[in-house]
Amino acid sequence: MSRKRTRRGGKSRRPRTISISLDRRGQTTQDFAVGIGVFLLAIAFVFSFLPTVVTPFDSSISGAETAQADRIADRIVHNTSTGSGNEIDPTAFNTTYANGDLTENLSLRSSNGHQIDNVNISIETFGDSATIDEQANRTSGDVYDEQAAASSARIVTIKDGSGNCDPACRLVVRVW
Repeated sequence: MSRKRTRRGGKSRRPRTISISLDRRGQTTQDFAVGIGVFLLAIAFVFSFLPTVVTPFDSSISGAETAQADRIADRIVHNTSTGSGNEIDPTAFNTTYANGDLTENLSLRSSNGHQIDNVNISIETFGDSATIDEQANRTSGDVYDEQAAASSARIVTIKDGSGNCDPACRLVVRVW
């Protein structure tokens, strides 16, 4: 006993067919390649642009600080020179810069007696950049803790060859 099932209304079922039509695809290989290319360019732009968004908030050193450090180094060599090249008189250096008021001696900016510019002046050896003659006080100014600073250096000798300055040392001025 076999019975044929019929639908209500007398309509018969349509047979299922699978249609494969290559000319009516929604996405081609070229569309995919262009889309991925645009996506990768957008990601590259975001990663290259993102660091510049944060940069203005970083305390970077500008050309003004570099020029100021160069000017200060020039003034120190000129004012403490013995007249023989870049030879520094240690007594003049200690009196004017190590023991003196840097704000007035170097014409630094100040407001109501508070120094605006931070300056560190040191005479260092060439080998290990250690400051020479700590007991002779060859460092002055603010404490430099490896922060971002504009620096200017001059090759100098010290009168009478005191300390480890043989044949020469480096006068380093840092401004931040």
